[in-house]
Amino acid sequence: MRIELLSPAEMAEADRLAIAAGPFEGIGLMRNAGAAVASEVLARFPAAARVHVLAGPGNNGGDGYVVARLLAESGVSVSLWTSGEPRAGSDAALAAGECPVAALPLGDFAPGAREIVVDALYGAGLSKPLEGDAARAVDLVNGLGLAVVAVDLPSGVSSASGQVLGRAFRAAVTVTFARKKPGHLLLPGREMCGETVLADIGIGDRVIAGVGARTYENVPLLWRKMLPFPAVDAHKYKRGHVGVFSGGPAATGAARLSALAAARAGAGAVTVLSPPAAMQVNAAHLTSVMLHRVGTPEELGAFLDDRRPSAFVLGPGFGVGEKARDFALAVLEARSGAEGLVLDADGITSFRDAPASLFITAGAAGAPALVLTPHEGEFARLFSDIAADAALSKLDKARKAAARAHAVVVYKGPDTVIAAPDGRAAINCNGAPWLATAGSGDVLAGLAAGLIAQGMPAFEAACAGVWLHAEAGSRFGPGLIAEDLPLALVPVLAELLGAARG
Repeated sequence: MRIELLSPAEMAEADRLAIAAGPFEGIGLMRNAGAAVASEVLARFPAAARVHVLAGPGNNGGDGYVVARLLAESGVSVSLWTSGEPRAGSDAALAAGECPVAALPLGDFAPGAREIVVDALYGAGLSKPLEGDAARAVDLVNGLGLAVVAVDLPSGVSSASGQVLGRAFRAAVTVTFARKKPGHLLLPGREMCGETVLADIGIGDRVIAGVGARTYENVPLLWRKMLPFPAVDAHKYKRGHVGVFSGGPAATGAARLSALAAARAGAGAVTVLSPPAAMQVNAAHLTSVMLHRVGTPEELGAFLDDRRPSAFVLGPGFGVGEKARDFALAVLEARSGAEGLVLDADGITSFRDAPASLFITAGAAGAPALVLTPHEGEFARLFSDIAADAALSKLDKARKAAARAHAVVVYKGPDTVIAAPDGRAAINCNGAPWLATAGSGDVLAGLAAGLIAQGMPAFEAACAGVWLHAEAGSRFGPGLIAEDLPLALVPVLAELLGAARG
């Protein structure tokens, strides 16, 4: 599986390196791309009365000329509509010269019902809103609800951000080449693409490695080999110890959800760190999860010195304010051997007026890894200027936030982005609407902490936690509540750990 995601600049570099390395020249890659698209059209729409190919003046249009030629050679009724002449001597001009189908002006495009459209206007190369004849074509096609096969990316969708630039084709299928782009996974681009098919056109893995991409699709291949598997002689503390901070007597449930998720993730020991007033409430609900009184920084310090837990969760149901800040900074400053702190919900909001104190402490030498798990509102509280910058994609925002905070940032949503301070990032797309339920994020925080406690690096643990959480929710389906998620993780983990061992 090819999991790297290429930005527009990285894809252009991949094209350049592939052409330099051979055996295909630019026109050869274009012919291969057009052949991949034509093959999808023939396989999916064998009974189409007519296929309209819309070709722009650039390389995307060049692919369209190849598609039109191959479909016509296969006996398909084809109309070719163009929005401008390819540049003389370009690969697109060569493809146009090889195409026997007469080109018609895009301004005259008038499709009929139940006809098929191949969108080869602009694809990934677009950087401004569609206008003129192209915009009119989008409105016509979308208005009629015609099936669209998009070449590389539906015209009007940003390859870098997934945002719609004014208007865009809504494709049934999108055929892209060599590697997917961020716009195929980020919303709303993912929905505009329909099914995305990745075609091999002769750009090899060695070429992609030479590009140096640092963005990935969040799938198990990215982190599965790092999933912790207990040794034969492991005891519970060798499998990691997670401390989860609880809120007051009326707000203990969120911490218990996190604690149970950490245990299901494989942590050998989990302790709920409870304020004195909530000890009896927590004790009434806990069995395998341990309980310890922590109401002051001094009691926290004593617990750190005595039990030396591997990872912490702070925020779910904890309450917003100075106490949350003090406890978070104490964990990051303690140098107690802890591997990481997952800061979620109230823990994040508590730093909205003093984010620098968190970021500076997290960036200090020897500090545990910090993982932040904000939804959109929490992200804006902690990174207000980044959140407000409309020029940045969700991917860009997560990367900038991670670098500033010296933290792994899990920017949650239906297209969750996980970013590391070193520039790596992953986009997740296996989520389901069933996960939009109270307590779901608490489970995710505990899951990530449970993996970190067992020695999994913070970025990979966050990526794995996001994917596992989404997969468990997707498989459970309708009726899901947060209490279902920890147990729903079991078969997903069993499959992955079996595959990792195999």
